[in-house]
Amino acid sequence: MTKSNLDMMQNSIISRWISGIRSFIDRRFKYITVTPLLLLVIVLAVYPTFQLLRMSVSEVELIRSETNWTFVGLKHLQTLSNDLIFPVALKNTLIFVVVVVVIEMVLALFLAIMVSRTERFVGFYRTVILFPLLIPPVAISAMWLLMYDFNIGFINQILGTIGIEGKVFLANAKLAMPSVMVVDIWNWTSFLFLILFAGLESLPHDLSEAARIDGASERQIYQHVILPLLRPTIMTALVLRTIFAIKVFDEVYVLTGGGPGVATTLISPYIFDVFFGEFRWGYGAFLSLIPLAITLVFVVIFQWVNHQTVD
Repeated sequence: MTKSNLDMMQNSIISRWISGIRSFIDRRFKYITVTPLLLLVIVLAVYPTFQLLRMSVSEVELIRSETNWTFVGLKHLQTLSNDLIFPVALKNTLIFVVVVVVIEMVLALFLAIMVSRTERFVGFYRTVILFPLLIPPVAISAMWLLMYDFNIGFINQILGTIGIEGKVFLANAKLAMPSVMVVDIWNWTSFLFLILFAGLESLPHDLSEAARIDGASERQIYQHVILPLLRPTIMTALVLRTIFAIKVFDEVYVLTGGGPGVATTLISPYIFDVFFGEFRWGYGAFLSLIPLAITLVFVVIFQWVNHQTVD
């Protein structure tokens, strides 16, 4: 065999080898690209969830810098039945979620429609409305804590100028929850506005113009054209905001700490107290599964309503 023939054979083998590698990569490319993300999800989501489930059926104690796990099964369910605070926290959370999500959705939709119809200063209006979204929730809560202060608070100063006696907003059992809701509405309406405004801007204007030419009023255009087209965006915003509202923590923790009494005790702050105040890690993990279940119920309800309205 001549040298040229040997070189040709080697080149042929190398070419087939490279072709085989390319073919393998082409067939497995989607798996290769997804694998890093899958590993990241397993590390950051699946494993912690497994540990939470394991902890929820165990008693976990810290003894001499070591954790001692003891399987207790459904013992925490009996503890829950004797817990007098959690039912109050659950009721407060459900009331909080329904009230703030409904008010924020109505306000955000109104603002999105008004800004989308404005031809001048749209960038200015959008920046002003989105401003609360740029501030950390803890800073917002601290700012409102000062505004609610009985002695130096901005709100009581305004009430005093118009002859109304100042209120103890956060230490009054009747006013504490509405006061926290006001902070949440001021903070999160901009989030829903961002989603709804983006949805409105992405809608085709041809249908609205055609309906307007056919003699439809503005109310009829929004009722029969724009809102039906915006329904998927509205449902997405509702699902996201409901999930965030169920998990609310910063505002309650900074403003009231769950007080006065249990007037503003919500699920997340209560679970935090069980974990890090009472050091009942197993029971706290068991309680953490309840907001997850509530969130899943809300998501299923929203999906069902969305399919019903579409059908």
